[in-house]
Amino acid sequence: MLLRQIEPRTARTTAEVIKFALWPIAVMTVLNRVFIKAVNGFVTDDYAPVYNASKAFLNGLPVYTANFDSVDPHYLYPPGGTLLIAPIAIIDPEKSRWCFILLNVLAILLAWYLLLRLFKYTVNSVAAPALLLAMFMSETVTNTLVFANVNGCILLAELLFIHLLLKRRDLWAGVVLGLSITVKPTLAPLILIAAARGQWKVFIGAIGVPVVTTAIAWPLIKDTDHFFTRTLPYLLETRDYFNSAIAGNAAYYGLPDWLTWSIRLTMAVLVGISLWLLYRYYRHDEVFFVATSSGVLLTAWFLLPGLGQMYYSMMLFPLLMTVVLRNSLVRNWPAWLAVFGFMSYDKWLSDRWQGIGRNLEYLRITFGWTLLLLVIFCVLGDRYLAARREGHLSTGIIDPAWMRDAPDSLDRESAATAVAPEAAPGPAVADTPRPRNGTAPSSEKRISVEP
Repeated sequence: MLLRQIEPRTARTTAEVIKFALWPIAVMTVLNRVFIKAVNGFVTDDYAPVYNASKAFLNGLPVYTANFDSVDPHYLYPPGGTLLIAPIAIIDPEKSRWCFILLNVLAILLAWYLLLRLFKYTVNSVAAPALLLAMFMSETVTNTLVFANVNGCILLAELLFIHLLLKRRDLWAGVVLGLSITVKPTLAPLILIAAARGQWKVFIGAIGVPVVTTAIAWPLIKDTDHFFTRTLPYLLETRDYFNSAIAGNAAYYGLPDWLTWSIRLTMAVLVGISLWLLYRYYRHDEVFFVATSSGVLLTAWFLLPGLGQMYYSMMLFPLLMTVVLRNSLVRNWPAWLAVFGFMSYDKWLSDRWQGIGRNLEYLRITFGWTLLLLVIFCVLGDRYLAARREGHLSTGIIDPAWMRDAPDSLDRESAATAVAPEAAPGPAVADTPRPRNGTAPSSEKRISVEP
């Protein structure tokens, strides 16, 4: 059966052509990212401080000893996260790093599958190789593996949380979110999605797991108090390096505080309006609401507080995948210009135009996140104003009539390739037997990242 799946044969439908073209490219890209780029590593090494801290914990030595006067990656995980991640130091550093990379690869691949299933696609659909290629070509996946960071596991936690939330498995959804927050608070804003849906049991695990793990780790770590007196204050600072948040780039370029706060508050208001419109008019469209609202919350979480790093953008894959939905907010070119800003692995540093290239490289992430939030606000606002002009607000629906009446061509193609990929229309000779052949990052540390 396996040989029949991989043996060479000529594609006979558009869907098959695309799949046959994309699968080899996607698979080879995955292999390159894992066994070449990730194994080679880079000058930025997120894994070494994590391994050293885990080893110190297992040997009863102080853990929170980072020198925050340097710009090298520091160990920043809280006590509960230290407890969970400590087993990585049981074996030698090189093999441990390889295992950690493979763990993140498996987590990303499982998240890829869950993302397909979230939008009713199968591995046999055209979407499968396209999504896999897009993920592993992105900066966020590539640098997560190259720097040996934990973001792949965080992405898996996000997809598990969304699936469990939609299935009303509230306690398990809370446990998954709580485990994620225990290591890194990246997904903490998603608890607001549970609150908006009235799934209050999620709070039990989301809050309980970090509290319990911290209580267990407290007496086991020699210098637990240093996390709260040294590391936490550092995390709350706005630094001008390794930071693509508005405040980080404002500090780097020397913007006045009044202008920085004006930009942040303006964007916060736009995010609040977008979330209100999503809740008011889309909360019953569950997949669309959860995927879109989570993306808006997380983008704001990266952009508006004091710290945001480019490879956090991995958590926006569910939002970007909504493009296959008829009422998606990212079916327009400005949205994908924004995506290029924070997802592209391209570097814009220029030997000929050094100042312009440096500004493009440092600001593209900030501008990308900002533009994405502006696009979502404008699309929602336009739909709301159009529905008010036409007197449709009382119906609780602000989608244009063409969205409500019939699916468009992309939706029909999605159904054909995802639900029954082999039943897609083909040439008149499609029923005849097929002939078979054979047997059945840039070297500048300013733009690198840390855990």
